[in-house]
Amino acid sequence: MDKNRRVFLKRLGISAAGTLAIGATPLLSAYAEKFASAPKAVVHATADSDFKISLTQWALHRSFLGDSIAKGWGVFADVLQVNPDSLYIGSLHPDNFPAIAADTFGIYNIELVNTFYYGKVRNHAYWDAFKTKCDQSDVSVGLILCDVLGNIGDADEANRIEAVEKHQPWVDVAVKLGARAIRVNAAGSGDAKVAAANAVDGLQQLLAYAQPRGVDVIVENHGGYSSDGQWVSGVIKTVDNAHCGTLADFGNFCIERTATSCARGYDRYKGMNEIMPYAKGVSAKSYGFDAAGNETRIDFMRMMNIVKKSGYKGYVGIEYEGSGLSEEAGIKATHTLLNKCFAAL
Repeated sequence: MDKNRRVFLKRLGISAAGTLAIGATPLLSAYAEKFASAPKAVVHATADSDFKISLTQWALHRSFLGDSIAKGWGVFADVLQVNPDSLYIGSLHPDNFPAIAADTFGIYNIELVNTFYYGKVRNHAYWDAFKTKCDQSDVSVGLILCDVLGNIGDADEANRIEAVEKHQPWVDVAVKLGARAIRVNAAGSGDAKVAAANAVDGLQQLLAYAQPRGVDVIVENHGGYSSDGQWVSGVIKTVDNAHCGTLADFGNFCIERTATSCARGYDRYKGMNEIMPYAKGVSAKSYGFDAAGNETRIDFMRMMNIVKKSGYKGYVGIEYEGSGLSEEAGIKATHTLLNKCFAAL
């Protein structure tokens, strides 16, 4: 067996004799068969040492979920509460994300989405095995993005406390995996001032649990009030804690949505300027590309200039959400564009 194949199988948790390591699944065997003979991904050099590339798991959500999202996100959320594992019926499996990031994309820092592990948060053996898979692929976990756990800024105090408590086990997972932060949803209801006060309260409660464990709590511009750059930066400023910041997403600046479109948006470049001073992570959202490889909705160079000007140094996460390209092609196109921007800065 040649060295490259031996290293590849080690990353998948498979011995030279073909025995699966702890935590492996039948889908892992399928993954190995599909990719073992494929050419190794080219690792893109980062021209600007201030920035490194990470891969957000949501960029592969269609590959993980397959037809389970065909009936809409409402049905999906209902099934998630009762039988989450039944939803992962795509061509790839979330268990294998570390190896996929490393071997398909040449990316060695990943951002997990709790939705793909919803029933496993307290399964310590699962996370031990997952950490082993990360180590085998030389992959680190940077963030865990938490959804469907309630709003940290919920107007109802009991619901707010419940949301904080539901996030705490994910802080523990972050500790086990060595992740630096969890991302939460801080938007709430009521007028903007009341919602902000509730978000501050919820964040402070969660920080009381996360900070002693060495985990930051960060807020993404992710709909509702949180997509208003002034609102979310005001919340973070009021919390006034070095372990609380923002996850600045290039694309999530829609405050109100209809069923099919954004009814009220927020200027994305203004918003990025407002939230980047508090950023502990950056998400490079992309949707489509022109013939020159530039994003068609978002000026990536303008965005990265805002990021650079803020003094941020760290990971920029790839999050392709378009439909014109396959997820794999979209991720690679975003990767290429980011490196082009890094080189030009």
